[in-house]
Amino acid sequence: MAKILLADDERSLCDAVRMILEDAGYEVVTASDGREAVELFQREQPDLAMLDVMMPRLDGFEVVEEIRKIRRNVPVLILSAKGDIVDKKRGFQVGADDYVVKPFDDDEIVLRVGALLRRAAMTSNGADDEEPSAAEARQLMQPVTIGDLVIDPRRYEVTVAGKSVTLTPKEFQILALMADHPGEVFTNEELVETIWGKEYTGEAISIPVYIRRIRLKIEKDPSRPEYLQTVWRFGYKLGA
Repeated sequence: MAKILLADDERSLCDAVRMILEDAGYEVVTASDGREAVELFQREQPDLAMLDVMMPRLDGFEVVEEIRKIRRNVPVLILSAKGDIVDKKRGFQVGADDYVVKPFDDDEIVLRVGALLRRAAMTSNGADDEEPSAAEARQLMQPVTIGDLVIDPRRYEVTVAGKSVTLTPKEFQILALMADHPGEVFTNEELVETIWGKEYTGEAISIPVYIRRIRLKIEKDPSRPEYLQTVWRFGYKLGA
């Protein structure tokens, strides 16, 4: 029976996920903060760690870094309410194997855990086949190319015709979000809610100003944009 370390300071959610995993046949040990998670990891030597990001004492990203010092190859899955590309990028950079955004489907969690454990078992046996979960995680970080424009979330880099473009964090988040859904129209409200958070909806955040600044950096002629286009009365989209 595989043992899973589950760390989340939200007790009700932690208990719910623990029950899901135990029903699936796993042994689960739980921690309510980051420091406790590291101590429990050292003591229990679990087969997989499942970590929330926002925890007291040490956050989930810091816990991943500590875990990697103890055991390099143990699978780590991050659970987070923060689903923007910048947070995902940091999660994978510090060594997470998968990243699931709350709220999530019970069956999805069980499937991802199973895939990570199978991949870890194959790796320990010298196999190098990839399971869908790991491939999907990397797919989230693949560069997106539209004409001469390339958005590379893994490197936190944007280039136009091979030349690097410097964006602010929020400008990059807006562009990366739209690159993840090419051709999809985003309203001002959707961009604010996704990038800044629901609590900022209705606040004085001027998306048109951000769009204009991005266009000045990526478009040959910002007044006639090829990449970041306005959909009249609806919002904005990236690409055709």
